[in-house]
Amino acid sequence: MKNIKQLVFLVVSGLLLSNTTYAIEIIPIKHTEDDMTATVRDAIANAKEKDIKLVFEKGSYTFLTDYAIGKYLHITNHGNGFKKIIFNFEGFNSVEIEGNGSEFIFSGQTAPFVFEGCKTIKVNGLTIDWSIPFSFQGDVIAVNAEEHYYDLKPYTEGFSWKLTKGQIEFPGINDFNFSSLGSSLSHNKATKAVDYGALDMSLNPSYVEKLTNGNLRFHDKGIKHFPRIGTVLQSKGDKKNNRYAPAFLVRNSSNIIFDKVVIHHALGMGFLFERSEDIKIQNSGIYIRGDSDRVISIIADATHFANCKGDILIENCRFEGMYDDGTNVHGTYVEVDKVLNKNTVRVALRHDQQLGFEFAGIGDEIWFIKSPNPQRAEENTVSSVKVINDIYTEITFENIVTPDLKPGDILENKTWNPTFTMRGNTIRDHRARNIIIKTPKKIIIEDNDLSSMMSSIMLRGETFYWYESGNVEEVIIRNNRFVHCAYGGAEHAILKVSPRLGKAFDDSITYDRNIQFIDNTIETFDNRIIWADRVDGLLIKNNTIKQTTTEKPQYPDAFMFDLINCRNVEIINNTYEGTCENVLKADDVSKKTLVFKKNKGFKK
Repeated sequence: MKNIKQLVFLVVSGLLLSNTTYAIEIIPIKHTEDDMTATVRDAIANAKEKDIKLVFEKGSYTFLTDYAIGKYLHITNHGNGFKKIIFNFEGFNSVEIEGNGSEFIFSGQTAPFVFEGCKTIKVNGLTIDWSIPFSFQGDVIAVNAEEHYYDLKPYTEGFSWKLTKGQIEFPGINDFNFSSLGSSLSHNKATKAVDYGALDMSLNPSYVEKLTNGNLRFHDKGIKHFPRIGTVLQSKGDKKNNRYAPAFLVRNSSNIIFDKVVIHHALGMGFLFERSEDIKIQNSGIYIRGDSDRVISIIADATHFANCKGDILIENCRFEGMYDDGTNVHGTYVEVDKVLNKNTVRVALRHDQQLGFEFAGIGDEIWFIKSPNPQRAEENTVSSVKVINDIYTEITFENIVTPDLKPGDILENKTWNPTFTMRGNTIRDHRARNIIIKTPKKIIIEDNDLSSMMSSIMLRGETFYWYESGNVEEVIIRNNRFVHCAYGGAEHAILKVSPRLGKAFDDSITYDRNIQFIDNTIETFDNRIIWADRVDGLLIKNNTIKQTTTEKPQYPDAFMFDLINCRNVEIINNTYEGTCENVLKADDVSKKTLVFKKNKGFKK
C-alpha cells in the first residue's frame, strides 16, 4: 500500500509540474489594416507566461518602424548597430507564431524577428515582404565603353529613388539612402537569373544625368565590366550599409522549426542562426513574388548558420533570387593576439562583420591550429571568458596551453559544430554558390535541384578574410540534379574544394577529408565538374554528366576533374556525353593514389 501511495504521489506531482512548465499563453492577434508594430510589441511585453503562442487571424498586416523597439545588435555577417525590432522575443521558454497564411509587409530599416535565448521556437504559415525594396534596378538600353557610360531605363513602379545633384539616391525611406549604387549585377530579363558571364561589380558613378526620354545615363570611368544591353542591372547599395539585418535572427536558442515560411525580401539574410542547436527549415521559401518586376529577393544568404550544433535540416524548400549563398554553414576562427599566461590566451575577431560575435562559452572544447600546419592539433576546455570589447576576448582554459602557441595561430570551437542535411530543395537564379559549408560532422546533400552562378557546392574553410572554419570530415553528395551551373563570369565548378589558409600555412598539407560525390546528374555547358585542392579521400562514382549547348563554354581549356595535392581519389563508373577532351588533370601528389576506371564516354 505504501508503494502504491508513493507511486500515485509521484504521478500526480509529475502532472502538476508538467502543467506548470508547459502552460502556454495563447495571444490572439486580430486583423487590422493599421500599423501593427505597437500591437505586437505590447502583446509580447505584456505576456504573463514564458511559453507563448501568437495566433494571427489570416490577413495582410503592415509594420512600420516608428514605434519599434530599438536595440544595439552585433549581428554576424551584417552591419552592427542600433536596430529597429518588430518582434522581439528574449528569454522565453517557448515561442510559437501561427500565421495562418498571413502576409506581413514591413517598411524601412528593420530587423523583423529577433529570438534570443529561447528553448523552443516554432514559426508556421507566414509570408513576409517589404513595401519598397532596398534596391535600384533598370533595363540596360545602351553601353558606350569608349566614353565610359551606360544608359538605363529605371524601374519606378514599386521602387523608390530620386536623382539629386547628379547622383541616384535610394530608397529614401526613414531618412536613409545608400551612398552609391554599390554591389551590382546584370540579370537575364526573361528568367531574372544572374546573366551569363556576369561579374560582381561595385559601382560608384561620378555623374548621372537624366536624358530627354526619361532614361538615365551613368558616367563611370571606374567600371571594368559593362552590363550587356537587354539585361536588367540591379544594385543593392554600398557594402558598409547593405546588410542591415536578417528577416529572422535566432541566437542562443534551441529546438527551432520554421515551416511554410516564405520571404520575398529582407535587408540582409533570410534565416540567420548564431550559437543555436537543432534547427529545421522545411516547406519554406525565399523567392521573388510571382507578379513582381524585381530581380532580387533578399540582400544576402538565404540561410546562414554560425557556430551552431545539434542537427540542422533544410528540406523541401525553394531559394531563388537572393544576393548570396543558398546556405552557408560554418564555425568561426579567432586569431591568437597574445598568450597571457600558461592558461590564458587573448584572441581577436578579425573581420568587421564578426565583431562582437560570441566565439566561446564556459565548458566549450576548443581546437588549436598552429601554423604552418592547418590541421587541428590539441584540444582544451574553456573555464572562463572575459570579453574586453567587440574585438578582443580573454579565454582561460582548464589545462595548460602548449608553449608553442604563438600570435597569429588560430582557435576553432569544437563544441559548436552541427550535423547537416539538405534534402529535396530547389536553389537557383541567385548570386554566388548554392551551398557553401564547413563542419567536421556529417554532411548530407541529397535529392536537390541546383543551378548556380558560381560553384554549386563549395567546401572552403578560411583562416583569413571571413575567418570561417573549418575543414570537413564526412560529406555525402548524392542523387542531386545539377543543371546550368557556374554560369557567372568567374571560373568555378560543380563541386569546388578550395581552402583559403593564408601565407603562414603549408599549402601542401591536406585539409578536407572523406567526400563522396555519387549518383548525381549533371547537365551544364562548361567543363569543370570537380575542382579539388588538398583533399584526402574523394570518391566520384556513378555520376551522369551531359554537356549542354545552352551557352558557349567560358573556360574551354579547363579540365573536368582537376586535382591539386589530393590523396586517395577514386573516379569510378561515371558516364559522360559531350565533346570535352580535357578530362583529368592531376599533379604528381594526386597521381600517386589516384584510381580512374570503368568510366564511359570520356575522351581519354
